[in-house]
Amino acid sequence: MDTAKKNVALLATCQALLFTNNSTAIALNGLAGYALAANKALATLPVTGWVVGGALSTLPASLLMKRIGRRAGFTVGALTGMVGAAICSVALYTGNFWLLCFGTTVFGVYNAIAQYYRFAAADAVSTEFRPKAISLVLAGGLVGGIVGPEVSKFSVDLFATHYLGAYLSLIGFLVLVVGVVQMLEIPLPAADDHRAQARPLKQIMTQPVFIVAVTGAAIGYGVMNLLMTATPLAMGLCGHPYSAAATVIGWHVIGMFGPSFFTGSLIKRFGVLQVMAAGALLLYVVVAIALSGISVPHFWFALVLLGIGWNFLYIGGTTLITEACSAAERAKTQGANDSIIFLTMMVTSFGSGVLIDTRGWQVLNYFALPFITVAAAAVLWLLARRRLAAVA
Repeated sequence: MDTAKKNVALLATCQALLFTNNSTAIALNGLAGYALAANKALATLPVTGWVVGGALSTLPASLLMKRIGRRAGFTVGALTGMVGAAICSVALYTGNFWLLCFGTTVFGVYNAIAQYYRFAAADAVSTEFRPKAISLVLAGGLVGGIVGPEVSKFSVDLFATHYLGAYLSLIGFLVLVVGVVQMLEIPLPAADDHRAQARPLKQIMTQPVFIVAVTGAAIGYGVMNLLMTATPLAMGLCGHPYSAAATVIGWHVIGMFGPSFFTGSLIKRFGVLQVMAAGALLLYVVVAIALSGISVPHFWFALVLLGIGWNFLYIGGTTLITEACSAAERAKTQGANDSIIFLTMMVTSFGSGVLIDTRGWQVLNYFALPFITVAAAAVLWLLARRRLAAVA
């Protein structure tokens, strides 16, 4: 248990560094893209590149870590992130939009591999401690929500080239990631896990528990990404300064991870599906607030609740997906789960820029409603199915 707690603490630290980087990238990628793009409808393409990098690498990353272990895999991810951040820095210095898109795509590989921090915690602890371990690791992102925007406010104009200092700061945080992951004590997967009989992925993915877990997590992430990516652009178009947008994004990240200190306990007390249903309900509230006004407080309240709704759906989905597979099936199941999430993010990040440019902030929010309804319906369907099974 002491080793498990140590690993959870180290993974939470890695998560804090991840979202220090991610909250900076979230606030900057769309704005840097807007500054460099000749066609402003392509402004969020660097964000899409970030997601594409993750979507293409998440399943291979999971299979790689099954072979070489979590520590080596996380090290590879951080080193790749350094390369991506360096390319972005060169792109900003030279004013090359397409090089910026390539750099964010490479940086996305780090983001994809780092998403497995939560699964590394889940796989290394007891079943009873699992929901809390996942929550505590994700809670590390709370630090990133505070540190990232503050660092970006200081570093964004550190050099004559706007945004360059903020991108260079990402490399420094990744050096810290490499140092932290070397202290992890997670053994390589047992030889028995490689030899054990595993079901075909198609059979795993057709289980109701897998379908609902992925639907909830993917739509929760997709809706969050759709609205979050557009927020700095929408606030800029409404006349709000970058400092206000960075503050809103920072509080959004706090909303994403602050509840993690108690989400695991809520799941244990009320049930994973009930917590996911509450997350979907919060997303409805987010849309209502976003449609009611465009002042900074409107953006602030909407983005904080957006983070909380995401938290309930994402942690709930992550917890639920562990019920869908055996130890021998974890790598491909986790990889398939995160691949679907990243593909959803890829579509929503690109669609976010197109919609905000062509239709505006209100239409963007209306667009999210049917997807929220699908997630809510899926969760309620599995809840009803389990209750009927319990009665029978």
